Amino acid sequence: MADAKSSIRRVGILFAGGPAPGANAVISSAALAFVKAGIEVVGFLHGYSRLQNFDEERMPLVEGDAYIILNFDRIVGARNKRGIMIGTARANPGKMITCPADLDDAEKTAPLCRTYNGLRSLGIDALISIGGDDTLKTANKLYEYQKHANVDHKVRVIHLPKTIDNDYNGIDFTFGFFTSVNFMAQEIRNLEADARAGQSYFIAECMGRKAGWLSYGVAMAGEAQMVVGVEDIPALMAAAGKQFDGYLDLDVLVDHIVELIMARRARRQKFGVVVLAEGLAEKLPPDFLSSTTRDEHGHISLGDIHIGHLVAKLIMKRLSERNLPKVKVNGVQLGYEARCASPHAFDVMLGCSLGVGAYVALVEKDLDGHMVSMVGQLDHCFVPFCDLVDPKTLVTEVRYINPDSDFHKLALLLSDDFGSKL
Repeated sequence: MADAKSSIRRVGILFAGGPAPGANAVISSAALAFVKAGIEVVGFLHGYSRLQNFDEERMPLVEGDAYIILNFDRIVGARNKRGIMIGTARANPGKMITCPADLDDAEKTAPLCRTYNGLRSLGIDALISIGGDDTLKTANKLYEYQKHANVDHKVRVIHLPKTIDNDYNGIDFTFGFFTSVNFMAQEIRNLEADARAGQSYFIAECMGRKAGWLSYGVAMAGEAQMVVGVEDIPALMAAAGKQFDGYLDLDVLVDHIVELIMARRARRQKFGVVVLAEGLAEKLPPDFLSSTTRDEHGHISLGDIHIGHLVAKLIMKRLSERNLPKVKVNGVQLGYEARCASPHAFDVMLGCSLGVGAYVALVEKDLDGHMVSMVGQLDHCFVPFCDLVDPKTLVTEVRYINPDSDFHKLALLLSDDFGSKL
């Protein structure tokens, strides 16, 4: 039987954005909590893809195509499975909403309206969205849209934070982060063995978009010789006697790595691995980014730039220009192969706790417009959307690594860049 105090009889769950290890732990544990309480759970397939195009006559939501029922048979035993049992997509029904005034524009809110109508067509009383900061923005827009539209039956919205990048305000660590770090750290150790055998270097571009959490974690756990993240650019530029104008000077970065190579050579260590955060590409001058594609949320495709390959070529060119000993330098990209890795225990436990937190938020706390977070030893806390999303711009802020933090100092201490000016 459903909780007599709760008006919720049917809940929807969707997952949006890139995959993350532990996704099925979140989905299945959330569903399990509701199913045990007698509340039916609908899993929407591939994010908002079907919902934002809903039309009762022409594009109705059909079971098996647009959604599945998450019953015991589907959720039991799914906790440790790879991938995402309900799929994912980057569809964004809030794409045209860029300020609060847009919420009163019928044309701009049409995809949100269709999403709401799609939810109600299936009798959904509450929606649990799982995703990164872009998905949080969409959840907030759906929440705000319903207030502006003064709908008859409000669909309550709860968000669960997801990103292997760990750059999320409102929670200390996101599920999938540690699994991804562990998986890519093993790859770094493999590259280091390869580099040692061939007396060469690898420039490993590490996924993580804007912030350097993933790159720093991978470098520390993988024992890379150097790591450079977006957070290091100001200090790197200052050390080179250049003013930071918001862009990364590639010459400065290349010279920084060449110094490492020569310092290690002086110690008869003619090999190594350097980890670069992929977010460095976003700090390149505009002419580098003019031809790159963008996703539904306006982000440039960092993988198209291949900053690791670019820097590797420039390093070899710089060594030649300075008549320094030749070194083979290879660029590699790391990240996609970690997103559906088998989750390790901590990410499974964190994911399960977040999933159950959605039940607690909706049924026990009677909340709406909140994100589930964790503090201490997997204790729930609930953060209002208004504390995470700027009410004037409807955007979120990236949580960068504080250059004065112990985490950042630890990463630099563990590197082999003894002559670092950072």
